[in-house]
Amino acid sequence: MATLTATPRKKTPPGISTHPAVRKLLVLAALAAVLTPLAAARWATGTWPGELTVDLSTPLATASDWIIDNRDTHPLFLHFLGHVSNAVVIAVRAVYLALLAVGWAGVTAVSALIAWRTAGIRLALGTAAAFLTCGLLGMWVPTMQTLALMAVAVAASVAVGALLGLAAGLSDRMHRILRPVLDTMQVLPAFAYLLPVVLVFGIGVPAAVLATVVYAAPPMARLTALGLRSADKEVLEAVDSLGATARQRLLTARLPLARGELLLGLNQTIMMALSMAVIASVIGAGGLGDRVYQALASVDVGAALAAGVPIVLLAVVLDRVTGAAGARLGQAPPPNSRALWAYAGIAAVAVAAAGRLADRLEWPDGWVVGIAEPVNRAVEWMTDHLYSGVPVVGGTADWAGRFTTWVLDPLRDGLQWLPWWSVLLIVAALAWLIGTWRTALTAVLAMAAIGVLGVWKPSLDTLSQVLAAVAVTLVIGFATGIAAARSDRFERLLRPVLDVFQTMPQFVYLIPVVALFGVGRAPAVAAAVVYALPAVVRITAQGLRQVDPAALESARSLGATSTQQLRQVQLPLARPALLLAVNQGVVLVLAVVIIGGLVGGGALGYDVVFGLAQGDLATGLVAGAAIVCLGLMLDRVTQPTERRTAKGA
Repeated sequence: MATLTATPRKKTPPGISTHPAVRKLLVLAALAAVLTPLAAARWATGTWPGELTVDLSTPLATASDWIIDNRDTHPLFLHFLGHVSNAVVIAVRAVYLALLAVGWAGVTAVSALIAWRTAGIRLALGTAAAFLTCGLLGMWVPTMQTLALMAVAVAASVAVGALLGLAAGLSDRMHRILRPVLDTMQVLPAFAYLLPVVLVFGIGVPAAVLATVVYAAPPMARLTALGLRSADKEVLEAVDSLGATARQRLLTARLPLARGELLLGLNQTIMMALSMAVIASVIGAGGLGDRVYQALASVDVGAALAAGVPIVLLAVVLDRVTGAAGARLGQAPPPNSRALWAYAGIAAVAVAAAGRLADRLEWPDGWVVGIAEPVNRAVEWMTDHLYSGVPVVGGTADWAGRFTTWVLDPLRDGLQWLPWWSVLLIVAALAWLIGTWRTALTAVLAMAAIGVLGVWKPSLDTLSQVLAAVAVTLVIGFATGIAAARSDRFERLLRPVLDVFQTMPQFVYLIPVVALFGVGRAPAVAAAVVYALPAVVRITAQGLRQVDPAALESARSLGATSTQQLRQVQLPLARPALLLAVNQGVVLVLAVVIIGGLVGGGALGYDVVFGLAQGDLATGLVAGAAIVCLGLMLDRVTQPTERRTAKGA
């Protein structure tokens, strides 16, 4: 009996008109053809129409007055927010008093002990050297104040971020709900929400801790969700086949597989919490941040650096210790570990007791080494010789001027020249091409909200600075991250440099940047690039290193070169991490561009800083809300949705 076989029909390649991107553009073109003449006829000018704006100054002033009038009598403050404030104060004070009671010798010994048992003798020596350096710089007491504040703030940030990330990682619906919340928490500049926080909690430690949690929790939440959602499906299916419950699958498969992202989230949370030390000092946090802020107010770079170095050292120590502790999770303890712990603990207690008996709890004044004067002389030399004294290529002032003239000015003027409705169409096209119609609608509404708030032109000025800074950051960051992922030696050499760049307080960047580049938008962009670069490099390298080795081995077996493996295997498989790097780059650039308002960046940054300085809730919050809208729009334009990835919608 003959077997009938159907001849397969040849699939014709899709034409240009059937391509999803082309279809979307055709729909947008049709809408533009209908709506553009109507908009041009109704509003002839290209700027945002005044009749479409909403004045929020009156309701915001009313809200500010209500908070001030009811802060001491309303049940919300007395029975809830008051208890939160008291709990924060008690926790920070308890940690601070415990550190002072142990003394400088005891803190150094205990820290070195933890580092030794976590990662070995080299990290222990480095930890001891870091704490001794804080004392030598004359910053022991401020370091303990900052350490106490950061211990409570980081613990709260990690707890909040992990819970939010757990919810977003296990539920698609919660992921969609929490995404704009995390965007708002991380994109809203610190200066914008410091004022309402101070109105509620007053100047002091509680306001500083809350501001730090709002700023530092989103990276933990994002990376936790990324790790849980990108877990190997084959492993999860194997666990399901064994009859594991949802809780068992989470504890035995999802969380262990997401260990890399969890550790990176902890690292980013620590770094961002410490970077808030200076900003929190504006509202009475004290510690190292207060020393930096006072030094910068008097343009004393040396004193600012003396207080900034301990912040960097704290970040490096916490980064190394937490990273090593996470790497050892699940490993069997070495033999005789309990005995070693006991002996080492007795030794640390003996050191602390000896310091207390000898009344040497405080760092001796005679052991302080001053670095402010030589640093200030070095800054003066750089200003004299590099600002305008470099032959042929020109000084840094010339570079800043050319960057402003050739990049920032044309970009700003071009954005402000475009009619407002054309800007919305461009945003809609970009967002819809990489996502769904919901993505485009969200981006357009976010951009339209900026016009409704009445800050259209300043927002486009800020957008031009952000776009320039993000472009430079991504070019340098991706190239450096790829190099770090392909070379272990380069990664080890680069790691301390990234730590220093990312943990140095944002204000500290501004003084040397202004000394080298002058005042204006260029120094704000330069500081933003330096601050955002480490996160982009770290996330890029992490994503490339976590590519499945089997995929790389398969590519090598087919004769692929190193460059082909990178382009055709590693970069496509690391796409979620690269997109997250773009997102974090945008967020961090926005944060520093706003602070750049202090050095002539202008635009929304100036409005935010002015609002905080003058206690003007309306000006500060409106500018802050516009920055959130900018961040939300950029996030939607640069982050493809999962629906498009899965279905091609």
